[in-house]
Amino acid sequence: MLRWIARISCFFAFVLASSFVLAQSEFSAEIVDLQKPGTPTQGKIYFAKDKMRIESQSSARTGGAVIVNFATQTSMVLMAEKHMYMEMPAQSQSQRMGSTAAFFQTGDVENACGDWQKMGHQGSSCHKVGSETINGRSTVKYETTNASGDVSHFWLDPKLRFPVKWDGKNSGGELRNIQEGTQPASLFEAPAGFTKMNIPGGMMQQPH
Repeated sequence: MLRWIARISCFFAFVLASSFVLAQSEFSAEIVDLQKPGTPTQGKIYFAKDKMRIESQSSARTGGAVIVNFATQTSMVLMAEKHMYMEMPAQSQSQRMGSTAAFFQTGDVENACGDWQKMGHQGSSCHKVGSETINGRSTVKYETTNASGDVSHFWLDPKLRFPVKWDGKNSGGELRNIQEGTQPASLFEAPAGFTKMNIPGGMMQQPH
C-alpha cells in the first residue's frame, strides 16, 4: 500500500504545504478512501508541527509508513519488513511546495480562495460554498474548478487548519476519529536499527 500512502501524502503536501509553517493543533486520525464505496481503504495520519506521518491499514501491521518533513522538504519511506528506510529530497515535491508558499499565509480559513489563487492555478476558479459539519466537526467548504473544467471540493477545519474531507476527479476521502494532542517524536524518525537505502538518482524523478 506504499503507493496509496505516497498518493495521499502528496495530496496533503500539495494542498497544505505552507500552512504547516504556522502553529496549529497536533492530532492523529483515520483516513478513509471514499472512492471505494463499501470497502474503503483506511489509513492513519499523525501530524505534529511541521511533520506528518501516513500509514495504510495494511502497512500499519508491518510498520511501513511515509514521513513528510515540511521544514526540510524531505520524505522518508519506512520499510519495516526489511528494516530499511529511504530518504528523498522530494525534488519534484519541493517545486510544488514552493508554488503553494502563499496558501494560508494569512491563516484565514474563512477566506482561503485568495491564497488558493496565489498558488498559480491559471484558468482555475475557487469559491466558498459555506459552513458544513463533517463527522461532528465544523468546517468551511470550498469548491474549485480547474482549466479543464474538473470540479473539486475540500472541507477545512478552522481549528486544525487542515482538510478533513476532499473530493475530486482522481481522489476523495475524509478524516475520522480525530484525536487532538501531542504526538510522540519517535513517530517521525527512522526506528533504531533501520538501515538507510541508497536511491539511484533516476528514481528521484519518477512522477507521482
